[in-house]
Parts: sequence; C-alpha cells; structure tokens
Amino acid sequence: MLRALIKTMRPKQWVKNVFVLAGIFFDGRIRDPERLKNSLLAFAIFCLLSGAVYLVNDLVDIERDRAHPKKRFRPLASGELSPRVAQVAAVILFAGCLAGSFAISLGFGLAALTYAILMILYSFVLKNVVILDVMAVAAGFVVRVYAGTAAAQVTRFSPWLYVCTTLLALFIAINKRRHEMLLLDREANNHRAILEEYSVPFLDEMTSVVTAATLVSYSFYTFSAPNLPPNHAMMFTIPFVMYGIFRYLYLIHTKGLGGAPEDIVLHDRPTLIAILLWALTAGLVIYWPF
Repeated sequence: MLRALIKTMRPKQWVKNVFVLAGIFFDGRIRDPERLKNSLLAFAIFCLLSGAVYLVNDLVDIERDRAHPKKRFRPLASGELSPRVAQVAAVILFAGCLAGSFAISLGFGLAALTYAILMILYSFVLKNVVILDVMAVAAGFVVRVYAGTAAAQVTRFSPWLYVCTTLLALFIAINKRRHEMLLLDREANNHRAILEEYSVPFLDEMTSVVTAATLVSYSFYTFSAPNLPPNHAMMFTIPFVMYGIFRYLYLIHTKGLGGAPEDIVLHDRPTLIAILLWALTAGLVIYWPF
C-alpha cells in the first residue's frame, strides 16, 4: 500500500519543483548557508505538497483514468490503492506541508497555501475550462518561483523571470494537451472533456506564439536584470534556451512525445546536456562574472 501511495504521488514529476530554487540561484545567494537551507526546505515541502495534489487529482479523475490506455494502470484507477487511504494521506500531507511552510516564513506560507488552493481548483474546476486550464498550470509554476523567492528572501530577482516561467510553463502545458489529443484520438473527449474545445491546429498556433514570446522575454532578461554583469554576458545562455525549446518541439512533432515532460528532461540526452550547459554558463555569469 505504501508503495502504491508513493507511486500515486508521482515522485518522478517532483523535478518540476526545481523552479522553487530559481529565486536563490538567480539572486546570486546560493552560497548563503541560511538562505540555501530555507530554499532546500521549500523544495522538499513543495515536493510533498505536489504529491498531495496528485492524490487529489487522481481521486477526481479515477473513472476517466480507467478509460485511458496508460493511466488505467495508476494505483487508484487499477484498484491497487484504496481511495480512502489516498484521501487521508492527502489531508495529512496538506496540513503538514502548510504548517511547515508558515514555519519558514509568512510569505512562503502564503505562497504554499495559494499553490494548494490553485491546484485543488484546477482538479475540480479549472481543468474543464478551455484556455484557463493551461493558464492554471502555468500559474502553478509561477507560484513555485515566487515561493522560492519568499523562502530565500531574495532582493534582486528580475520580474522578467516570472514572465519567462509563465511562458515556458504554457509551452509545456499546451503541448501536453496536443499529445493527449493525438494519443487518444477519437476517445479523447471521453477521457478529458476539455479536449473537445481544442484542435491540433489551434494548439500549434498557441505554441508558435508562446515559443516566440519565451525566447524574446528570456533575451530581455539577459541584458536587463539588475544583478547581472554590465557586459551582458548572460546572453551567452540564449543559444542553449533556443536549442532546448527547438529540441522539445522536435520530440513532440517528430517522435510523438510530450505527454510526460519530466521524461524528456531526464531521459533525452541532448535536452539534458543543453540544460546542464545552460545552468553551468548561467552559474559562471552570476557567481564568477568575467
């Protein structure tokens, strides 16, 4: 039962919570022990908090998941995990994580509470409203970033990074919808009613807009953030961002991937190398300017 519970919390997807660490990284405070400790605690809390959200989401979608070719094997849909156990675990996780959040700081606690409310609203309401469904997913990532800045008490975090986070999250969410439509084909509406409101051409147009806006907003960040070197060396990271986005589009349109973004990040070697090179270059620019 414990194994099924942990599986339902989807630890593979906890990698998304790395956005919580964006605040301390981009503020140049990662060498501050106290701020780093709070950031790592914030990351751990959001991992457990997102696990509770996945429990709620699977409880709400239990019948629809049974009609899905892959999701029917999830512990709740397959009967491996009792709904009662999932409900109790979700309540305990929400209560414990929120208590821990407010213990770190008031700002972080309010951010964690906002995330929990937003994701519960998504599970019950927002995921059934066209366009707002993907915007709610994007908002969840922005709240993660804000929570990280509150936990680390950063002072030089550029607003452009909130814009970049929003657009990047929209990019991923839109293409996940596209993958679901292609995977389920004619049965898509039976699994997720909101898919009836979308079409592949419409999603592709949204992707085009978001892709261009992401690259432009990130470029603006590289030469406008207050804590970056005056020689604009951060612009050297733009090619890695550009390649990563184009590689993701290639995997979606050519290889038929996109349903599990965390798998692409963790298992596609070119994407992983691009991310590591971006992180290395950005780290050198922020912490060892030249």
